[in-house]
Amino acid sequence: MGRAHKQKARDKNKAKLPQVPKNLKTDGKSIEFSRELADKDDLQALARSAAADKRQQKRT
Repeated sequence: MGRAHKQKARDKNKAKLPQVPKNLKTDGKSIEFSRELADKDDLQALARSAAADKRQQKRT
């Protein structure tokens, strides 16, 4: 037999996904970095990254 017209789907969580808790959110930085093992290029990349972060913070 078919479903009745007013019967809802079994999975009621399909339409709205659960929210991510604040303690599980990250800032997008997932880099492990050791200054002792860094060379000149690594330090330049770190400086560029910091400058880009400052520009982004300034925008918002």
